[in-house]
Amino acid sequence: MFTIDTYQHKKILVLGLAKSGVTAAALLHKLGAFVTVNDFKPLSENTEAQGLLEQGITVICGSHPVELMEEGFELVVKNPGIPYSNPMVKRAFEKNIPVITEVELAYQISEAPFIAITGTNGKTTTTTLIFEMLKEGAKHPLIAGNIGTVASGVAQEATKENTIVIELSSFQLMGIDTFKPRIGVLTNLYEAHLDYHETKAEYNQAKANITKNQDQDDYFIYNADQEEVEEIARKTKATLVPFSAVKDLGRGAYVRDRWLMYGDERIIRRDEVALPGAHNLENILSAIASAKLSGVANDAIRIVLKTFTGVRHRLQFVAEKSGRKIYNDSKATNILATTKALEAFDAPVILLAGGLDRGNEFDELILALKKVKALVTFGQTAGKIEEAGIKAGIKTIVRADNVEGAVPKAYQLSEPGDVILLSPACASWDQYKTFEVRGDMFIEAVHKL
Repeated sequence: MFTIDTYQHKKILVLGLAKSGVTAAALLHKLGAFVTVNDFKPLSENTEAQGLLEQGITVICGSHPVELMEEGFELVVKNPGIPYSNPMVKRAFEKNIPVITEVELAYQISEAPFIAITGTNGKTTTTTLIFEMLKEGAKHPLIAGNIGTVASGVAQEATKENTIVIELSSFQLMGIDTFKPRIGVLTNLYEAHLDYHETKAEYNQAKANITKNQDQDDYFIYNADQEEVEEIARKTKATLVPFSAVKDLGRGAYVRDRWLMYGDERIIRRDEVALPGAHNLENILSAIASAKLSGVANDAIRIVLKTFTGVRHRLQFVAEKSGRKIYNDSKATNILATTKALEAFDAPVILLAGGLDRGNEFDELILALKKVKALVTFGQTAGKIEEAGIKAGIKTIVRADNVEGAVPKAYQLSEPGDVILLSPACASWDQYKTFEVRGDMFIEAVHKL
């Protein structure tokens, strides 16, 4: 890492802990800053804060007192999950105190260049594909961000021989200043996180920050099938590398005659790719472009694409049993994600769906449900999803107590050649702590079959 003196003897507030806050606070302390940490969780229940206290860092826990902002801080490093409407953040802006996220710190100390991936859907799959391609191509990648370890932790260990492949959310990107990836990837833009961003325009602008500091020596890989993404591409100073799942671009990454292409090179036939789903084609093409720009050989790219079957809980192939293929898509916590998952399959689908009731209806799912052979529901939204299933003309609909109970019911309704798919269209919090726990319970129940 670069040992910078930017923060030496500066008074800095780290607002909100979790893993990113802990790592940022410890790093700033090491760089000579006078660090104060403020976290909402009481100190008696806050092992992370207790650990920082032992390092000699000032810790204030149990609330977010706005009056703390009067203590002369020169910088706030904010946990990405804390909204900009938070009174302390608003007060920081009123006092012209810069507010960043720890990704900015990671960039400032990193000897390694970054490949940064953002977008509404496909970030994790794209990030993982790029990482695997660079690893297969002996390019010494490290993985960070939402998918891996905290960026500012990874950056401390990285050397100029590495490349940091990082998944970034809109929350993180709102808090960058100088962050400049050598390769930036924007997979797509859909309406999301409006409880945080308030408007789609603000959300889009946050995503656009991935390329705001790039210049002609950097690359911006973007989805040429979406006008909103192309609008961002038109404003960047980076070298543009488009991808398209539907248009023969003749440049960048695209499909021609069932071949996945990069420029004028045939990379791999579409039917040789292990990862299912039309929506994953976008992820694959953007990963190919990233790997090619990083100097990865075609053979290494092909090896990954022939063997990679998906990220855990994201349209993950679990098993084949008696002619039924079983997939875990527990990460599908909204209607759009489940629609994309259903579009991935030509075979009849037994769908397992349900979860936390956020007050929405499921009429937008009806069209996608028309290809579902049988529906097994669970959780708070079971009744609402059943109503959508009835409107879609599904004749076989049953209810289970939870995911574990849904698996044997789905198997009993299936036949050889069917797909059994967990794609809930809802968050997990009514019955499970996280979508990962829900997916793990599904996998365990599948193995019990």
